[in-house]
Amino acid sequence: MRGMRSLRGSSKAVSIFRPARLSSLRSIFTGCRAVMLPRFGGPEVLELRENVPVPNLNPNEVLVRAKAVSVNPLDCRIRAGYGRSVFQPHLPIIIGRDVIGEVAAVGNSVKSFKVGQEVFGALHPTALRGTYTDYGVLSEEELTEKPASVSHVEASAIPFAALTSWRALKSNARILEGQRVLVFGGGGAVGFAAIQIAVASGCHVTASCVGQTRERILAAGAEQAVDYTTEDIEMVVKGKFDAVLDTIGRPETERIGINFLRKGGNYMTLQGEAASLTDRYGFVVGLPLATSFLAKKKIQYQYSHGVDYWWTYMRADPEGLAEIKRLVGAGKLKIPVEKTFPITEVVAAHEAKEKKEIPARWS
Repeated sequence: MRGMRSLRGSSKAVSIFRPARLSSLRSIFTGCRAVMLPRFGGPEVLELRENVPVPNLNPNEVLVRAKAVSVNPLDCRIRAGYGRSVFQPHLPIIIGRDVIGEVAAVGNSVKSFKVGQEVFGALHPTALRGTYTDYGVLSEEELTEKPASVSHVEASAIPFAALTSWRALKSNARILEGQRVLVFGGGGAVGFAAIQIAVASGCHVTASCVGQTRERILAAGAEQAVDYTTEDIEMVVKGKFDAVLDTIGRPETERIGINFLRKGGNYMTLQGEAASLTDRYGFVVGLPLATSFLAKKKIQYQYSHGVDYWWTYMRADPEGLAEIKRLVGAGKLKIPVEKTFPITEVVAAHEAKEKKEIPARWS
């Protein structure tokens, strides 16, 4: 992808590449460009390398020639050392989770996709070979067909954020039509996706935000958008909620969110302690400690408020991804992209993302 235009992916490969069946793939294609993370640190540690090997596909895997990828907050956190207990033994790794592109090859058991088909999807948060590369490898269940109504750049912003929201609202809270949903951080990608998913499910949505995102949140169907920099959410929001999605995850938002729930409600936070505790103490101590900490929280809030408490995270969900595709195709789920970067400017893209200047993408 020598001509990559923006921090998404691109259809321009290191060498001329004609999509091929798995049996002939290795004979014509051996390597590609990829952004590598050799060590943890600031954006400057990222390295764009040539001729990074393309692995052989497992039977259930799909090789995707990337046309766009996104830069999301998890990418920046992993680069800085989050999840080091998982990733450090495998450095250097390729980071990145979202991808959209064209099927270049399929594993022997793949039935849902064919070579040349346009797809989009996202990897699990702990995947070791990410999507900041000309050619990404995803399992069949991590992909779905790209809706024709959106561009590659527009679609690249959606899968990881929408699947994270989907898991919280649909798998954890199991929201139903007519219920009330509160979203902390409605201006971010996960929060904004959650608003649209909840609205499409027939829910009444309230969201916290900063001023510049307020109109966009209301336009997406939220009934109330509270600017937390100028308003006291506990004063201006009335009534109880069935579900609270906290994308901020601070003690104050947890306290407020729990108090806003009616009995039987669900509080979901993106800021679970599993990764941080295993990073600090290692798997042997950290994972049991995290399990114990979560169990304690669940018991505490079930006893004090009669609500369920969840650490929520993205995971592959073919049914959810199919519904996300349907919502995107119907124009009911969009995540704005304000700027794109060449893959050669990945450092600048991460710097911009960390300054919260833009929801970065590349190609």
